[in-house]
Amino acid sequence: MEKADKIWVNKEVVPWDDAKVHLVSNTLHYGFGVFEGIRCYKTEDGPAVFRLREHLARLANSAEILGFQVPYSVDELVAATRQIIKANAFEQCYIRPLAYIGEGGMGLAYEECPVNVAIAVWYWGEYVGRGTIENGSRARVSTYSRHHINTNMSKAKACGNYMLFQMARTEARRDGYDEALLLDANGHVAEGSVEHIFLVREGSLVTPPLTHLLAGITRETVIVLARDMGLEVREELFSRDYVLTSDEAFFVGTGAEVTPLVELDRRRIGDGKRGPITKRVQDAYFDTVYGRSKSRPEWLTYV
Repeated sequence: MEKADKIWVNKEVVPWDDAKVHLVSNTLHYGFGVFEGIRCYKTEDGPAVFRLREHLARLANSAEILGFQVPYSVDELVAATRQIIKANAFEQCYIRPLAYIGEGGMGLAYEECPVNVAIAVWYWGEYVGRGTIENGSRARVSTYSRHHINTNMSKAKACGNYMLFQMARTEARRDGYDEALLLDANGHVAEGSVEHIFLVREGSLVTPPLTHLLAGITRETVIVLARDMGLEVREELFSRDYVLTSDEAFFVGTGAEVTPLVELDRRRIGDGKRGPITKRVQDAYFDTVYGRSKSRPEWLTYV
């Protein structure tokens, strides 16, 4: 990542190196906080943030699920996001809003601690790996299982939930892969470390249901765009075998955008290259986020 000049913290724009969290801040120790990942794209009409309000509404909902409130409205956070992008003069960037419990008590009960909000921005290219948008990614089935539906609040994008995903991705990278694919407690394919997965089978898209997965905004975007193109999209439980016998596969997420998956556990998926339907979905997605397609103007918030 390339750091920016400034970060928004509790209504103040401060220099990047001055945005500090105290050692005894509650979230630092227990992971009790919520965050979002959002992208701003360079369009012909200037920088535009993709589905900003939906992301910030999910941030607020994540906090409600955990039992606290983000102390700023969605409208205030929209304005703050635009402010910090302008302050850094970015035409394109990644955006990380974070609501976290600050200093004031180290017990698990955090009533006396303030809720802080920060918004950082930086440049972030291809998340899964350089060249994977075109050439595809390689993944392994993780030795870690995706959280069971009753072990955490799976509809919250909570900081502590991501320790599992960080371990899974670190394991995969150390073994020479780009990404991990996690199975659920029953052995069904769940998701990548920070991505949803889609398969292409006989011209249709297949993706796991959201029973215990985070409601992905990019996932929903891809479903809408695919159906607009006349593609059938089905939500189904499936095993790792089903991935291996698919015609194509791809990951989606704010970071991953639409990244082909061409190999799983050293087994080729399809012909081992980005497939034609994956390419169609990619083109529709990038035309939308870069403002080249005018079919969904409500998804772009111009800076």
